Amino acid sequence: MQRALKWFAVLTTVIMLFVLIGGALVTKTESGAGCGTSWPLCHGELVPSEITFELVVELSHRLVSGLAGITVLILSIWSWKKIGHIRETKFLSLLSIFFLVLQALIGAAAVKWGQSDAVLALHFGISLISFASVLLLTLLIFEVDKKFDAKKLIIDKQMKFHMIGIIVYSYLVVYTGAYVRHKEASLACPKWPLCSNRTGGLPATLHEWIQMGHRFAAGLIFVWIAYATWQAIKHHKHQKIIYWGWVIAFILISLQVTTGALIVVTGLNLYISLAHALIISCLFGLLSYFLLLVSRSKINAGE
Repeated sequence: MQRALKWFAVLTTVIMLFVLIGGALVTKTESGAGCGTSWPLCHGELVPSEITFELVVELSHRLVSGLAGITVLILSIWSWKKIGHIRETKFLSLLSIFFLVLQALIGAAAVKWGQSDAVLALHFGISLISFASVLLLTLLIFEVDKKFDAKKLIIDKQMKFHMIGIIVYSYLVVYTGAYVRHKEASLACPKWPLCSNRTGGLPATLHEWIQMGHRFAAGLIFVWIAYATWQAIKHHKHQKIIYWGWVIAFILISLQVTTGALIVVTGLNLYISLAHALIISCLFGLLSYFLLLVSRSKINAGE
C-alpha cells in the first residue's frame, strides 16, 4: 500500500478531530455569532476589517472545516480507487462526505437563520459520525498490508449486544451533553454528583433537570462500559483486540466522567471542557471500530 495514502489518511483524521474540538470551542466561548449572520464570509467581508476574539474562533473553525471538506473528499476518492475492493470502503467514503456536508449545512443555517437548541445539539453528533467514518477508513487503509487487521474474529451474541447497544446509547449521551451546552445548563447544578444542597439534592428547575438527565445518562454508560470491560477481561483474553479495546474504552469513559465533574467544580474551565469533547470523540471512534468488528464477525461466523 502506498505510504502517501496512509499519511494522508492520518492527516485527514487529525483534521477531522480539530473540526470536532473547534466546534466545541465555538460553543463553549459563545463565538457562533463571531462573523455575524454572514456565511461563508465574516460580516460580508472576505478579509474582516474588525477583529474580535469571537470572530477569530468562528472564522478559524470555518477554515478548518473547509480544509476538512477538501481532504475528506480527496481521501474518499483516493481510497475508492485503491482499496475499493474492501467491502466497507465505499460505504465509509460516502458516509464521511455526507455527514461532513450535513454538519456544515446545519452550521451555516444556524448562522444565517438561527436554530433551536434541540437542532443545534445535533451538530456535534453529526460531526462525530463523519469523524468516525474517516477514522475507520484510515484503519482499512492500514489493514491492507496487515499493519492493522480486524478480520477473522468470532464474537458471541452477548458481546455483540454490548458493542451495538453501547454505541447507540453513547450517541444519546452525546446529544444530551450537547443539549446541556446549548441550553446553557452546564452550571445549573453547582454541586456534583447531586444537584444542590437541598434536601435530597433533586433538581427543581428545567435547566437542573436537563443537567441531571445528562449526568444520569453518563452514569449509566459508565456502568455499562465497566460491565462490558469486565466481560471482555473474563471471557476474551485470547482476543487481544476485544480485550484491550474494552480496557481502553473503560479508561476513556472514566476520564470522561472525571472531566465532566471537573467542569462543574471548576466553573466551566475551558481546557477541561475541550478535553471533555476530545475524550468523547476518541471513545466514539473506538466504539465505531467495535461496530466494524461486529459486522465482520457476522460474515466470518457464516463461513
